[in-house]
Amino acid sequence: MRQAVVLLSGGLDSMVCAAIAREQGYSVVALTIDYIQRHRVEIEAARQIAGALADRHIVLPLDLRAFGGSALTADIAVPKDGVGANNQGGIPVTYVPARNTIFLSLALGLAEASGARDLFIGVNALDYSGYPDCRPEFIAEFEKLANLATKAGVEGERFAIHAPLLHMTKADITREAQRLGLDASLSHSCYDPLPDGRHCGECDACRLRSKGFAEAGIADPTVYA
Repeated sequence: MRQAVVLLSGGLDSMVCAAIAREQGYSVVALTIDYIQRHRVEIEAARQIAGALADRHIVLPLDLRAFGGSALTADIAVPKDGVGANNQGGIPVTYVPARNTIFLSLALGLAEASGARDLFIGVNALDYSGYPDCRPEFIAEFEKLANLATKAGVEGERFAIHAPLLHMTKADITREAQRLGLDASLSHSCYDPLPDGRHCGECDACRLRSKGFAEAGIADPTVYA
């Protein structure tokens, strides 16, 4: 079987992405980055999802608190006033500086070392919070970089970056989870979970998750505070 490295955060999007890779016939190598994020409960969710979908799972520690600059890695309040950057067209403080660039770079290194030439990432450019590293342009340019910056790439073993959810709405992604027979309750999306692990129900991630289930007409198994 061909191998694919799948970035697995523990959220619903990355869960669906891993299942799509598996459905397409790939042996899934799941990579979870433990960047000491505020919502580290998602790491355990990733472990459970990987147990169901992955052939190998790596949890890689990377303390991005040393950089800060985000409500997910620094002492900055997570916004609870609606999806996006207060409707002002900006990028919300939950953006982690260069996160997807960093994560894809790590996934690329793992792929080259393990012989995989396909990388999957669950970014979405329709129902999202305005992050610049969730856009089609970013994925296309990173694929070019992957083939310029690696031994495998320059020797003709080309890498492909797959973003199967890129043009889906959250409702589409929720329907896809159902089609794939996934247990969505295993996933965790909240940026600011309660100490007992419940979703806060008010952050961008919770609002988008809830919106997806509601618009898809599918019962939401998430426990919100």
